[in-house]
Amino acid sequence: MIEARGLAKRYGAKRVFDGLDLDVPAGGFVLVTGPNGSGKTTLLRLVAGLAAPTAGRLEVAADRARIGFLAHEPLVYRELSALENLVLYGRLYRVPERRERIGMLLERFGLWEARREPVASFSRGMQQRLALCRALLHGPDLLLLDEPFNALDEAGAALLDAELAALAGQTFLVATHDPARLRPVATATLALA
Repeated sequence: MIEARGLAKRYGAKRVFDGLDLDVPAGGFVLVTGPNGSGKTTLLRLVAGLAAPTAGRLEVAADRARIGFLAHEPLVYRELSALENLVLYGRLYRVPERRERIGMLLERFGLWEARREPVASFSRGMQQRLALCRALLHGPDLLLLDEPFNALDEAGAALLDAELAALAGQTFLVATHDPARLRPVATATLALA
C-alpha cells in the first residue's frame, strides 16, 4: 500500500529526515515512533499528499479520496455543529447513505447527544472524537492517524481501542508517543530518531 525508498524531507536548511525506507502492505498496521521533531507528522503529511518529498521515491497505492487523515488539529469547522461538519464532509467525499453513517459514528463515539451543538463549545477531547468520526466517515482504505489518543479521556480512549480492533485488516500508519497501547494490533514499528 505504501512504499518509500530513500525518502527525504527538508525545510530550507533544516533536515527532517533523510534516506527513509518504509513498506506498509495492504492490511498492515505500522506504528511510527520517535521524539518530538523527528518527522512523524511530516511523514504522515507526505503519505497523505499534503507535502512533497525533497528526495526519494514515495508510492501510495490508495487514491487520495480513499485516505482518512487525522492530524494534530481536528480539521473541523468550529462554528458548525458536529452534525453539520460531518454532513459537509460526507458530501465532499460523496458518502452513500451518509445520514445513517454519520448517525452511527456520532453514536459510536459518544457525540449523539451533542450533535447539534457548535464545535466551538466542545472540549478538546470531544473535538478529537469528532475528528476521528471525520477521518472514518468515508470508509477509507488507508488511515493515517497522528497521535489519535491525544486529548481523549479513558472512555474516549476505550472507544478508539474498540474502533481500531473492529477495523483490523485495514491499512494504518499511526504516529504515536505511546506505542505500548497500540503494539497488540501493530504489524511493524518504524522508529525515527
